[in-house]
Amino acid sequence: MTKQLMSGDQAIARGVWEAGVVFASSYPGTPATEILESLAHYADIQAQWAVNEKVAFDEAMGAAIAGVRAFVAVKHVGLNVAADSFMVFPYGGTNAGFVVVSADDPGTHSSQNEQDNRYFAKFGKVPMLEPSDNQEAKDYIKLAYQISEQFESPVMVRVTMRLAHTKGMVEPGERSTAPKKPFVKDNLKWVVPPFAKLHRTPLENKIRAMEQYAETFAENKVEKGIGGADYAVITSGVIFQYAREVLPQPDFLKLGMTYPLPKHMILDFCAKYPKVYIIEESEPFLEEQIRYWGVQNVVGKELFTNIGELSPELIAQQMFGTLAPTDFSKEIGIPARPPMLCIGCPHRGTYTSLNRIKGITVTGDIGCYTLGGLPPYNTMNTSFEMGGSIAHAYGFEAAGEPRTVAIIGDSTFLHSGVAPLMDAVYNGGKTTVVIVDNRTTGMTGQEDHPGTGKDIHGHPAKKIDYEVLCRAMGVEFVKHASAFRPDEVEKAVREAIQFDGPSVVISEGPCVLIPEEKAKKKVGFTVVAEDCIACGLCFHTGCPAIKESAETYRKTEQQKSRPKAIIDPDICVGCTLCAAVCPPECIVRVDGQPWGA
Repeated sequence: MTKQLMSGDQAIARGVWEAGVVFASSYPGTPATEILESLAHYADIQAQWAVNEKVAFDEAMGAAIAGVRAFVAVKHVGLNVAADSFMVFPYGGTNAGFVVVSADDPGTHSSQNEQDNRYFAKFGKVPMLEPSDNQEAKDYIKLAYQISEQFESPVMVRVTMRLAHTKGMVEPGERSTAPKKPFVKDNLKWVVPPFAKLHRTPLENKIRAMEQYAETFAENKVEKGIGGADYAVITSGVIFQYAREVLPQPDFLKLGMTYPLPKHMILDFCAKYPKVYIIEESEPFLEEQIRYWGVQNVVGKELFTNIGELSPELIAQQMFGTLAPTDFSKEIGIPARPPMLCIGCPHRGTYTSLNRIKGITVTGDIGCYTLGGLPPYNTMNTSFEMGGSIAHAYGFEAAGEPRTVAIIGDSTFLHSGVAPLMDAVYNGGKTTVVIVDNRTTGMTGQEDHPGTGKDIHGHPAKKIDYEVLCRAMGVEFVKHASAFRPDEVEKAVREAIQFDGPSVVISEGPCVLIPEEKAKKKVGFTVVAEDCIACGLCFHTGCPAIKESAETYRKTEQQKSRPKAIIDPDICVGCTLCAAVCPPECIVRVDGQPWGA
């Protein structure tokens, strides 16, 4: 077939389809989101969003045990959520092929930490492959299913952001057939807890067998250089491409299977050269194992940083420059553009409201609304991980800080916020929770979830009612408010804080980027200059469409002149927030109609 231009995520999806996979599940998380989005276009696969990564993993796990090939994609921190299942699955093993892709994010481009998930493979005793380009991303998925079924084990394919999002030429293939395997009821195999001790030795023997397999695995191979170097290189994944680009002379041991490692192949390779550089991104995963085997002639993290991303330039600098780690940051000479909420984002209204309530602490979560911890709002005071906001707020309360408000997105609430709210109710807390419902999973690209009423294909689905859900857990105070009406949100939150028990405010407003909102024809707003008193409240919304005018205002001669406001008609989306906060009501629709119409 003719080669096609694909991103790494698209190539992975193609590999999943070609491998004959029947079921695939995921929760959105950059840089893995586009894998399932791409899979949804293949009619032969049941692809679906799950409420969180553990549910996705367990669904795929069940499908594989039942006898069909299954797949799950997660970003690196998503595997933390699925870790309970990931760690136990190898004890019983799988029936049909099971593959999990972990998409890591060196450099924390869209994540809250820098985490090297290669250690998960070793920790969980799960074989792992690392493709180095888009073609391998597709091909390794198919190899992973072969390994999975040969060893009756889940297999992890680890990629990073650069491979996931970079486009390259891929030669597509045809879909293979993978007949359903019969599920044989065998409690010794499938009911793990009572028989875990019995599984321990066979699992270790399986790893020993995989080690032998790795010795002859075709994707663990020596790539000869052009000559002229007195050293060699060991590497894996996309770093192979970086290193080979700037180091054409030495021989490379390119490892496609990085757990378990081919011990004898590596020892033989290292014995042939006076010095071997181990070039790997993030942590010294390969280096630690190779040094453990007693290899002395290797150079690794004393030369190459474990912080952030590597690049061809950084590798060249370290190889041909100083041996000491250096500051690789560069002045790139362009104006800084801090991340910001979109124009028309409902979260602007919610934060405008919360900033009016003095003396509160706001515990935050993961999503677009995390930007509320940055200027111009500086509202959010903590944010660490998915679902943490509610439990953190309860912890603040337990520590004697009663005026604490948790803020959590609709998708994140369903992902991991239900349990901590239930716990607050159960333990008699008075936690106040603001659910910012923008009707989508916004940060990763407007994916649907159980609260949107649509599935991944846009088909109608059962829709969660947050109020009914909260009341079912025992929350007696639940109020709705429009995010674009700050007075409503402020009033509801003030009442919630005073309520003697757990309380929930649902701040509602659609994400401006969801298709149905983008399709709406909206009327912009303008400022009636002669009525503007330069109070600055519209500036406090942080909307980029609102700018300072050259015209100023001062009420008395003693006051300092302040700039009036103007609205950029080219970027205003007519969300109404500025009009809602304007005391003199000088912000009006450009068509002259009442702004609430």
